[in-house]
Amino acid sequence: MSPLSAKSKGKQKASEDEIKEEDEFSSSESSSSYSDSDSDPSLTSGDESSDDDVGKKLESSLKKAIKDAAREKAANGVDQTESDIIILDKKLPPLPRLDPGISSTYLQLDGQRVKLRDPDVDKAEKAASCFAPAPPLPPAELNKDGAPLTKKQKKELRRKTAGPDWFDLPAPLESELPRLYREVEALRLRNQLDPKRFYRKDEGEGRGIKGLPQYFAIGTVLPTETPFGTPSIDNIPKSHRKRTIVDELVDDAEAKSYAKKKFKNLQGVREAKGKNTLAAKKMLRKPKW
Repeated sequence: MSPLSAKSKGKQKASEDEIKEEDEFSSSESSSSYSDSDSDPSLTSGDESSDDDVGKKLESSLKKAIKDAAREKAANGVDQTESDIIILDKKLPPLPRLDPGISSTYLQLDGQRVKLRDPDVDKAEKAASCFAPAPPLPPAELNKDGAPLTKKQKKELRRKTAGPDWFDLPAPLESELPRLYREVEALRLRNQLDPKRFYRKDEGEGRGIKGLPQYFAIGTVLPTETPFGTPSIDNIPKSHRKRTIVDELVDDAEAKSYAKKKFKNLQGVREAKGKNTLAAKKMLRKPKW
């Protein structure tokens, strides 16, 4: 072994001895501090108890002051809702009802009565309805003699009306067509009463009786009942009513003046082309010399 290695080993031993001494000194100090703290437990417990007593006294004094202030305000007639102290409600607002997704409730309130619904009974009724027999056919239609109608007769009955989808509009008889045509033509000429209003042209207009629709009906507009029986726009008294629709339309002042003007124009055209007008035309054609 060389002298350098021996010296280095000696230094290492010395440093290890110093570290051991320092560790022993620090452990002795910590043990002494622990022993001191263990030896005086009365000091810490006494401080904690004194802090609790002070906090309780402060809370009791604060509550007492709040009660005294509320009593003074109540005695002086001051509204307690305007106090500066805000007291929060401990109770939370109720939650809204959740929809369980059930088809209908067990108890059904029907105004005056209460019905109890049983889901098992409903299921059984639905299952039984699937296997239930079909309803019986309606009885056959009979004619005046009591015999069942033939296919031809049923077809004729179907042609008399437009069906329930069209409110059973009737097909008018051929003997009533001339009278109904005059009524329909009066309705079509309503655009001649008011020049400022435009009406769409009907499909059968200008074709005579053949232009009438197959199913139609002409009715009367019923007046509405007013609360005190007074006349109104919809409910006019019988003394002011007219016999026909044309008379009611012409009764308007503006429509009457327009009808007079049109009548005069037509009369002027007819007079110019009427009788005893040829001599006047020839006199106008003669030369003046």
